[in-house]
Amino acid sequence: MSLANLKHFYIPDEQSIYLLSHKDAQKLKDWFALCKEQLELLGYGDIELIGKGAFGFAFAGEDPRNKQLVFKFSRINLPQHVQDRLEEEAFMLSQVDHPYVPSLIEFQRIKKQAILVMERAKGVDLEVYSLRKGPLSPRLIVKIAYQLCQVLEALRANKSQGHDKPIVHGDIKPSNIVFDEQSETIGLVDWGSSVFAQLDEHGQHISSNVMDLMSADTNTTNARLGDVYFIGVDQLNGELSSPRFDEQGLASTLYTLASGQSSRFGKHVITPNSLGLPKELAETLTAMLSDDPMTRRKGGDYFIRNMKYMSNLVFSSSDEQDYQALIPTWQFAKGKEIDTVVYSSRKSFLRVESDEFQSNISFLNDAQFDRYYKNYMQGMGETEKAFIAAVGRLGKYPVVGGLVVRWQAEGVYIDSSLNLFDPELKRSFDISVNNVVTLARAIHRVGVFKSCMFNARDTLHLEREDENVPFEAKANMQIPFEISQFSITEDQSRNHSYFEDGEDPDELLVLPEQLMSIIRQLNGIHHTGCIIFEALPLHMKIHSYYTLLDHSMEMEFRSLLKEIIDLLPSIQGLGLSGFMKLPYKDTRYFEHATCLPEKFYPKYPSK
Repeated sequence: MSLANLKHFYIPDEQSIYLLSHKDAQKLKDWFALCKEQLELLGYGDIELIGKGAFGFAFAGEDPRNKQLVFKFSRINLPQHVQDRLEEEAFMLSQVDHPYVPSLIEFQRIKKQAILVMERAKGVDLEVYSLRKGPLSPRLIVKIAYQLCQVLEALRANKSQGHDKPIVHGDIKPSNIVFDEQSETIGLVDWGSSVFAQLDEHGQHISSNVMDLMSADTNTTNARLGDVYFIGVDQLNGELSSPRFDEQGLASTLYTLASGQSSRFGKHVITPNSLGLPKELAETLTAMLSDDPMTRRKGGDYFIRNMKYMSNLVFSSSDEQDYQALIPTWQFAKGKEIDTVVYSSRKSFLRVESDEFQSNISFLNDAQFDRYYKNYMQGMGETEKAFIAAVGRLGKYPVVGGLVVRWQAEGVYIDSSLNLFDPELKRSFDISVNNVVTLARAIHRVGVFKSCMFNARDTLHLEREDENVPFEAKANMQIPFEISQFSITEDQSRNHSYFEDGEDPDELLVLPEQLMSIIRQLNGIHHTGCIIFEALPLHMKIHSYYTLLDHSMEMEFRSLLKEIIDLLPSIQGLGLSGFMKLPYKDTRYFEHATCLPEKFYPKYPSK
């Protein structure tokens, strides 16, 4: 199998550094150190990495007067025209002057390296805040909505050199909004998708002279894509750029923050009208997220015109809403750090849903699989997209375990073993799991979706200089496992694992029979967890999460895991192969349900 046919299965936007080869991880660490060194030479201090993406890295620091700043570096291994986008971002940011937009300080080049310096917004981004808190309260949603409305109005009214030049941010989403919990104020950041609007909110061309209007460019969009989990249909389809793009991003952002999701796709099932929001705001968001263009425009107009009045709504003093967990989750004290990675059968799930995209899957580029994955996910139905995005959100928590969803004609069966290692996140995590269940109930099909979550910090790495020599395990290398608090001997009738499901079409790596024999013996010992073998040309990764449930079998369990390590040199070929075992103690059954019932904030909250 050629390298081009290998496909990563990681849901997070960026691979954990713990999944990189030693060489690649060292390169990344050296690069961070170099950026930090350059900033210190320029006189800045207290430097820390705060973010990384497809196009670059962001560091925080302070100037000699202790002013808090952000430094954005473009990745130097990108084509020059892509690196130049950082300078374009700096220019667009320089056009915006608003209290809710951190200002540009300067743009500079050091040799070939471009650096954008801007004010640092106080607080954390709303995606991080939402993962901590779960769905935000209606009071807070209204407060954030009003502030974003003010930013959008300012962008529409922007002028440059005496001419109307509305600005489109182009990528409004929770992770691009920094939130200060103390003052409850926002800062809209990341202007890398920003452009001057080609159309105004009425759909009329914007131009400073008649020659521009006669240009062919009036039919060519200048828009940039933004995050497909949040942008609207017009931007996704490459329409001419317009302030309407940002209305869509804003509506998606408010919807996801109110529902505890990380994408807009669930709107037909977990509707804006079901989230306990004030009725006027809920129905406005429903209109803004509508599939009908005219309804979307009317909703956007109503939002801009009336948000200042909605901001005066009165709320009760209690912010937290009650919830009930639909499937069990287990919480443990915060111990070691966990970088969760999700491995799932989502690609075969996609193939079932969208045959037209099947032929494209083999051409995906490893390094940016998730970004391509988001794009080819467009061939699926909205609810299927929402379901996969909701499973992906679980990977943003410190969690290990597994989840199996089995759709039958009569309903949905769910088996799970979800272990959360931070009790403070339990409310947020439970509601994210509830969203997975709710979306699964709205999908009508017969089939299985399986997913396991492991800690990237426990991944074992083997490297070799040449593809023609076997991978050799390091001395004392061992597959880690935990032992449950109480010993549970298994009822043999519940001895289920993935062996009963047959071959997974995503598992491309064929393991030698001797190794399979050991895995079958492991399967006979009562435990829960997963093991995944990932073989690349010069790098092999063994991902795992195991908990032994039958304490009397500890010696045998440890011995079998040792035999797996000893047999690693016998693995040949490239690809992935994974095995998961769940306790299957308490399968939950749910009837199909198309959507959640309507639920609005009470008119008289004091009652």
